[in-house]
Amino acid sequence: MQKEKLEKFKRRVSLGDLLTDRWENAREYGFGEGTSCYDNVLILGDVKVGAHTWIGPNTILDGSGGLMIGDHCSLSAGVQIYSHDTVRRSVTLGQAPIAYAPTRIGHGVYIGPNAIIAKGVTIGDGAVIGAMSFVNSDIPAGKKAWGTPACIAGDVVVADGVEQ
Repeated sequence: MQKEKLEKFKRRVSLGDLLTDRWENAREYGFGEGTSCYDNVLILGDVKVGAHTWIGPNTILDGSGGLMIGDHCSLSAGVQIYSHDTVRRSVTLGQAPIAYAPTRIGHGVYIGPNAIIAKGVTIGDGAVIGAMSFVNSDIPAGKKAWGTPACIAGDVVVADGVEQ
């Protein structure tokens, strides 16, 4: 089986991905047509994902407060998207409740490797988030942002099908 996967994907894959199919995983979660989801993705709560979205390995999708991800997105390896946090609960020694807020990722969004999206953030259609960024505020459609915390670095410009 490893040999078949090596020929098909040009790389070795984890045991979980040997035994399962990324597209079947996505279908079992009720994600959109053509979406793929590696076996080692952690999915919690209410997560909705559109069509033709790629969810990379070692990703965390926390839908405990509601998470919506659009069509034709790419979530690179190690991306973490949250819809809750326990900051106030922790610093108040359990007196404050866990905080929940829906998080939304628009259509055609690219999120670079190891980026973290905090609870309650909305990322607009066609936005690009740089690798290792921490996004704790909304990013408008068509903007590129990176850093910790992420700051808008300009517009996403597509010419002849190539981002610039």
